[in-house]
Amino acid sequence: MARPTPLSGFPELLPDARLVEQHVLDVLRRTFELHGFTGIETRAVEPLEQLLRKGETSKEVYVLDRLQADPGEATDRAGRLGLHFDLTVPFARYVVENAGRLVFPFRRYQIQKVWRGERPQDGRFREFTQADIDVVAQGELPYHYEVELPLVIAEAFAALAEVGMPPVRISVNNRRVVEGFSRGLGLDDVEAVLRSIDKLDKIGPDAVAELLVRDAGASQAQARAMLELAAVHGQEGVVARVRDLARTHGVVDEQLEQGLVELDALVTAAVRRAPGVVVADLRIARGLDYYTGSVYETTLVGHEKLGSICSGGRYDALATDGTTTYPGVGLSVGVTRLVSRLVQQGLVRATRSVPTAVLVAVTTEDERAASEAVADALRARGIPVEVAPAAARFGKQIRHADRRGIPFVWFPASAADDGGAQGHQVKDIRSGDQVDADPTSWQPPAEDLWPRVEAGEVGETVSRR
Repeated sequence: MARPTPLSGFPELLPDARLVEQHVLDVLRRTFELHGFTGIETRAVEPLEQLLRKGETSKEVYVLDRLQADPGEATDRAGRLGLHFDLTVPFARYVVENAGRLVFPFRRYQIQKVWRGERPQDGRFREFTQADIDVVAQGELPYHYEVELPLVIAEAFAALAEVGMPPVRISVNNRRVVEGFSRGLGLDDVEAVLRSIDKLDKIGPDAVAELLVRDAGASQAQARAMLELAAVHGQEGVVARVRDLARTHGVVDEQLEQGLVELDALVTAAVRRAPGVVVADLRIARGLDYYTGSVYETTLVGHEKLGSICSGGRYDALATDGTTTYPGVGLSVGVTRLVSRLVQQGLVRATRSVPTAVLVAVTTEDERAASEAVADALRARGIPVEVAPAAARFGKQIRHADRRGIPFVWFPASAADDGGAQGHQVKDIRSGDQVDADPTSWQPPAEDLWPRVEAGEVGETVSRR
């Protein structure tokens, strides 16, 4: 068979990197459940028309085509299916379909693969894992949920920092601030303004000013005012600075004031509960048109060029059946983007690449059953074990354990050549220490029972494709 060609943008982790990913997922899941979020899973496909109704372009969606379609099978957008490119749109559909069986406010987390047809590059993939949390209400969603969710994420990332992940910065804004300021300036095409501001980090202020003039109909003075607003950031004095800008430019708007009150409540709570992590940043706009209130973007400190590893915001009309609306607020962690950076730059590593703590040696193939009995006794007490693949010389079996990263080799009791009895022994192949052991009571050190994730040596690159 010819060597297969890797598919760009579809990552496959090696075992040690997969252990890092599993640790990240475990921490996220545990944190979400500690805060009362319940796990769900939605189908991988949605009607294409549904996927495209909230601002995504068709080139980003993988459309499902069978090699041989059934007679009369739909070929237009309304009848075709596509793989979901995020978890928010499928969740909105899930809420509407199951509203009669859910208890609101509904707190959900969801960890799944998604697919997006974009150009692969550092941190961007065509197949990747996301971990989302959302709170959805029926009719009205209190603002305090917009304060709660970024603090839950801050707690999860703080737990990951304990094993070597860099600290994060969660930048927050409120769409009402940008919308109110825009309308107060006389700019009515708020969506064009938001789309332009959202490109600041990518193209810079001069290019954004040109977009505001061209796409939003802004004058040069209005464009400069919007850029002044976008430059406001920090934890203290943000609201006062925006109000000073509004007075300078003659902006008076009720929506602006509501947004500032909400933003102040979020930053104040964050200073108390996650000091130094959550900061107001008026550049954050989020380009998707369904966001209506708070918006969030999270970056790894020192790795800002990677882009956001967690983003989201408040949405009011994404989930609706035409009669009842289910407003919500959510955040999505880009697990694959985060793990790729942690692994590739050696920021975090697994202590070994296999779960196995003990390899039970096999004296002869006729005595394999005795080795299996030892393995069963150890597993019954929760110790991960495997039996040697062949009854080779003990030195070869030890080398096999070493290559696998297994710390202990167990030598079963056997009859000595002189007819005397030799008891069970276990060898720590790292130190060379070998001691008598009983399979019904011996226990490896706690740090060796399972693979652990710990801070790596920065600069150490782990191979993956």
